[in-house]
Amino acid sequence: MSTYTFAAVLDSPSEDTKIADLPPVLPKDKHSISTPNDIELETIWGDRYNESGGVSLPPGAQTPGYTPHGPQTPKTPNELEMSRPPSPKRDEATNLVQSWSNPPMNKWRVLSACLVYFGNGMTDSATGAVIPYMEKDYNIGYAIVSLIFVTNAAGFILSAFFTETVLQRLGRAKTLMASELVLSLGFTMIVCTPSFGVVVTAYLLLGIGAAFNLALNNVFCANLARSTVILGIAHGSYGVGGIFGPIIATALVSKGVLWSRYYLITLGIRLVCLPFVGWAFWKYEKEAPVQLMSALERTASRRAAVEAGEPTNVQLLKQALRNRVTVFGALLIFAYQGAEVSISGWVISFLISYRGGDPAKVGYVTAGFWAGITLGRFTLSHAAHRVGEKPFVYLLIAGAMAFQLLAWLIPNIIGDAVAVSILGLLLGPIYPCAQTVFTRLLPRRMQMTSISFISSAGSSGGAVAPFTTGLLAQAVGTFVLHPVCIGLFVAMQCCWFGVPRVRKRTE
Repeated sequence: MSTYTFAAVLDSPSEDTKIADLPPVLPKDKHSISTPNDIELETIWGDRYNESGGVSLPPGAQTPGYTPHGPQTPKTPNELEMSRPPSPKRDEATNLVQSWSNPPMNKWRVLSACLVYFGNGMTDSATGAVIPYMEKDYNIGYAIVSLIFVTNAAGFILSAFFTETVLQRLGRAKTLMASELVLSLGFTMIVCTPSFGVVVTAYLLLGIGAAFNLALNNVFCANLARSTVILGIAHGSYGVGGIFGPIIATALVSKGVLWSRYYLITLGIRLVCLPFVGWAFWKYEKEAPVQLMSALERTASRRAAVEAGEPTNVQLLKQALRNRVTVFGALLIFAYQGAEVSISGWVISFLISYRGGDPAKVGYVTAGFWAGITLGRFTLSHAAHRVGEKPFVYLLIAGAMAFQLLAWLIPNIIGDAVAVSILGLLLGPIYPCAQTVFTRLLPRRMQMTSISFISSAGSSGGAVAPFTTGLLAQAVGTFVLHPVCIGLFVAMQCCWFGVPRVRKRTE
């Protein structure tokens, strides 16, 4: 007797059932044993499972509609789907976590993200070195030149409302390429040394382009295995760019080269990033984390999502703005980038005004600050795993406050330069650690919207704080940089306290 015939006998509804009523299974020859296929097994056992409410029926049990005369193959996908246990919903599907090397293309994607961040660092760090020369060239003061920080932040804020929409329509590769095109256009405008109004507009474009690539790359890196380390490396690349930016800019302008010609270098980097990011992420959607659902289950999940009503982009933004992690995260990064950009942009002016520094020499102090940030992200980020991101960031902020105070009180350039470098070392790991915590706490469907909003808030801080510092410096002097930054560090401690502790993900 074959295995299938034996199973059919066990399934017979009563003792009066004749063998002739059972589905005939004939062997092809006397030596072969007929084995039922998957559809036959699923139909016989699946029908009994579903009709009994999920409990397998014992032999002889009678259920309405049960027909023991052979298997009935479903004629439509819906009937086949109904013979299975209920399909999981979309949020219940388990995602396989990618790593930097799996799939193999991720190595190039992480490298492209590092190059993008390197270019961003080259742009942001050089601003402090060229500001004295912009003031002289356009005959403007601290308050007016600070407008470049405002429009740069406005670009970040505008992009927060469109990042998710553009990503859905264009895909990740084309969105990143579009961001590089926008950045290239902004640098082209600056290189031509136009009127200051055009320069201010160019910084708006730089903010839009940087906001897109920052949000997309942050989410990509944060969802990889060992995300804190990968984000530390990626943002460490930003710090490397921050080291080279003021060194190159100071070397050029001190030799009489027009300040705007520095941006030819950053333009060249963007033109390299343009094809690189497109090639690296071109097939990203096809290699996205595989969900452990069959095709029919994914179809059922999508159908259920449509019937339930998936949130629109506007609804996602509203949900993100009501989310505690988004709100406190945005305030934290607002204060963090406000302090970072203020130090980078105004410490040179402080050293010139209050320490009698030579512009051709003190410009390199900014390079020391960014060297500290880079070293901190490459080295101290690893310690966050052992200590824990939450207490680790508390310690870093407290140390930053101490060295900011030393940079204010030590009355010589060398002491100030050392204090500023150590300050950068302590500030460096805060951003990648915070991004890791935010990504772990945020629901997956809300990550892109929330991270974009947090990034835009950070850029707003990178505009409001240095702009306010510039206004106060115009009135009372550039020493106000230090009390402003200390106040921002206190705000960071309060906001970090408001961020919830990381819990194990349930989705």
